[in-house]
Amino acid sequence: MRPLDTAFQLFDDYNKQDPRDVTWDGISYPYEYFYALQLYHWVVKLNPDASEPLLLASRCQHIGRWQSPRDSYPEGKAGYLRWRSDLKQFHAETAGRLLEKAGYKEETIKSVQHIVLKQALKTDADVQVMEDALCLVFLEFQYDDFLKSHDDAKVIRILQKSWSKMNERGRQAAATLVFQPKGKELLDRALANSQ
Repeated sequence: MRPLDTAFQLFDDYNKQDPRDVTWDGISYPYEYFYALQLYHWVVKLNPDASEPLLLASRCQHIGRWQSPRDSYPEGKAGYLRWRSDLKQFHAETAGRLLEKAGYKEETIKSVQHIVLKQALKTDADVQVMEDALCLVFLEFQYDDFLKSHDDAKVIRILQKSWSKMNERGRQAAATLVFQPKGKELLDRALANSQ
């Protein structure tokens, strides 16, 4: 088996341990496993010639996220930012261990971790593809639930932040998605106010 396939298997086996689940098209999946697959699919769609580190990063971007829940950190912005920062390091370190087990050398491992940590966003093409794919996964699979549990003003702010992180290719891909009426209305308002 190629190291890429071995790594994918290791990542998938790890994420299948997620006790949370998500149901899509009537099928139940472990939460992070499902979203890792969707992220991978978007990366390949955005860049059919994606580099091996980018493909690897797409399957481990949020690996094991359930092991560090948001409510294990203090409330408020400072707690949230600390949680996000610690999570990135956890994902990068976990991915590194599994990549080493799959037979990858340090150079590739560092390249994958660079993408997972989203370093050099806007200047590194692979990191930008990852950011676009993350935003698209949110819009396609998580947005409807998100807007049900947050007020309109917060949803609009998040949409504007997501849109600003994407490049033109990502925005064009987002324009192909179909949204529920409420979701479409808030997206239109977010984009109108960000001009």
